[in-house]
Amino acid sequence: MGLDVNTLFLVTIYVEAMLGLLLLFAWIQNSGIQAVAWWGGAHLLRAASVALFGMYGTVSDVITIDLANAILFTAFAVTWTGARVFDGQKPHLMYLVGGALLWLLACRTPFFADSVEARVLLSSGIITAYTWATAYEFWRGRSEPLVSRWPAIFMLFAHGSLFLLRTPLSQVLPWSPTSQVFDSVWLTVLSFEALLFTIAIAFILLAMAKERTELRHKTAALVDPLTGIANRRAFLEEATAMTKRQVNNPVPTAVLLADLDHFKSINDRFGHAVGDHVLQVFAETATAKLGPCDLIGRLGGEEFAIILYDASRDKGLAIAERIRLSFEDAGAEVDGREIGSTVSMGMVVCEDGMIDVPALLAQADEALYCAKERGRNRIEVASLKLVLERDEDAPEFAAAPSAA
Repeated sequence: MGLDVNTLFLVTIYVEAMLGLLLLFAWIQNSGIQAVAWWGGAHLLRAASVALFGMYGTVSDVITIDLANAILFTAFAVTWTGARVFDGQKPHLMYLVGGALLWLLACRTPFFADSVEARVLLSSGIITAYTWATAYEFWRGRSEPLVSRWPAIFMLFAHGSLFLLRTPLSQVLPWSPTSQVFDSVWLTVLSFEALLFTIAIAFILLAMAKERTELRHKTAALVDPLTGIANRRAFLEEATAMTKRQVNNPVPTAVLLADLDHFKSINDRFGHAVGDHVLQVFAETATAKLGPCDLIGRLGGEEFAIILYDASRDKGLAIAERIRLSFEDAGAEVDGREIGSTVSMGMVVCEDGMIDVPALLAQADEALYCAKERGRNRIEVASLKLVLERDEDAPEFAAAPSAA
């Protein structure tokens, strides 16, 4: 028993409309991701387009062919625009309506109006261009760890490729100005594929939006909102993961504890907005001096922790000194005001690679206290003693050779 194309058209209209409303409802529930609204609108436009296609033979071709295709192309353009908005790009009005305008202008030329092959070629090319452009937008944002990006890219590329096949396939189709065109087996196959694609892509796009929301919530729980670096919880979790890696590949590790000098005075004299900017400046300058395997986190207030992977005493001290000098230079003037911000740091080095983060942070904290006592804007290195219970109340310290 064959599958009636008219039934497919009706099913497609209902499915497109329901998916469009579903996406719009999801956007209303979480309006933070504007792209979902664009995708919902695209499905509603496709529903309107298919409805007009279904009137073929009973209404003027200007409506069922010319206008219906213009709306269809706009729907694909809206999907592409939604992909741009999803990854932080701005909509382009000209590109949004460009496909529809090109089609309507072409329909006004006698040769194009009388050539079925030319119309199929142009319509397939426009849809393929928008579909592949959508796939490219998702591929361009692949650095964001969203698993659902990849099936979306694959499906969009495959769907666009299938539209390119419509031109050679049209040579074996019984195209005629009568309703017999709807009896084509190929048209049935292509219509059924389009229906399956529109259902699948709608749920994948919705999954992408949900995945991003969950990723943002997870990131918000692990990232310090002011400085953009790891918060205390995330820093300690990453440090624990590093400790596990060290078991199989032990290397020297340096732990730094940094505290901005006279930070309370900066807040009192210049206001908390300037103080916040000073914290951001330190986070930026420190991060710029670190390697890809190093860790930095804000433990709270004006206190930061840094773990330098594969860093001996001399290497760790050199990196710490670069951070100190860079911040001294960057923090001299903030927001047009002479702040004179500096940082004091305590450092401890674990040579055998067996990291005990709490113990190392405790020793680095005592070294930091010593740096504060000895005048600030300097680095103090704790002697290498990884014994939790010491007979003395404080560790031995060796002042950094470059200390101020």
